[in-house]
Amino acid sequence: MDVEAWAYWTVSARRGELRREELPEPRSGQVRVRALASGISRGTELLVHRHAVPGSVRNLMRCPFQAGDLPGPVKYGYLSVGVVEAGAPDLVGRRVFCLHPHQDVYLVPATAVTVIPDDVPTERAVLAGTVETAVNALWDGAPRIGDRVAVVGAGMIGLSVAALLRRFPLGRLEVVDTDAAKAPVARRLGARPVTPQDAAGDCDLVFHASATEDGLATALRLAGDEGEVIELSWFGDTRPALSLGADFHARRLTLRASQVGRVGPARAARRTTSDRLALALELLRDPAFDALLAPPAAFAELPAVLRELDAGRGTALCQVISYPAREGACSS
Repeated sequence: MDVEAWAYWTVSARRGELRREELPEPRSGQVRVRALASGISRGTELLVHRHAVPGSVRNLMRCPFQAGDLPGPVKYGYLSVGVVEAGAPDLVGRRVFCLHPHQDVYLVPATAVTVIPDDVPTERAVLAGTVETAVNALWDGAPRIGDRVAVVGAGMIGLSVAALLRRFPLGRLEVVDTDAAKAPVARRLGARPVTPQDAAGDCDLVFHASATEDGLATALRLAGDEGEVIELSWFGDTRPALSLGADFHARRLTLRASQVGRVGPARAARRTTSDRLALALELLRDPAFDALLAPPAAFAELPAVLRELDAGRGTALCQVISYPAREGACSS
């Protein structure tokens, strides 16, 4: 018997709706997952919401279970937590994380879900994809004992990087952002929040995650001679100006891209993407990550929530979406 499902679709620029679909029974090797919570990956999903993903990278930006093509109509997203209700017997009843768009029930291969440790709460587990990105960034940046480190940009990615860096014996850890409202979260994570004007320079390592031209300039300014900047921002179709004509060469700075689509080169020979995701879920045993979660909104409200985030009226933290047992559809 088919099962009714509802999924969020971006149907045009800045407009989304929930659409109904029918799911067949799981085939061999598949599981049916009923969602408990999902998370909005603010940077990428707002670019999708605005139809701002450049044509040249639309294929690269496909998420694992995307339906439709960018710019849209498209079903997009990749932070979903649910419980397996049918399929592989060893997984039925287990909570799992999956890189799936916002949908209340879905079918995926059993190999596409990762079991969540029993002591990781459901809402915290939606951060797995974000923390996986942070793990990859640390593998790319390779912080060392006593390092002076700055994280520029106190969004989901930047704060997740800071949450992992607090485990290291660093000489200094600052989170740099222009928004003073983000300072309490940085403090809860054990980092010192500062404005760009007050940030300490001569850093050994800087992680940039603000997705702004000014933030990237700040990151380069804070790096010490022969320092390294790890670029985590996704700028979409914007083209930030970058001053490389001043002391960039004289100070022998390094600007390195970090992107979660590939395992960082320092670990690629010994770790798979599945290993990296499992590690992220293990790291989420740390209750400090709760500081990154905004109060949940109902799945039926998702179209309106994305409009609010797009207008700059929502939280800068991870917006959690909750899924009741059954809801009707809505649109905007």
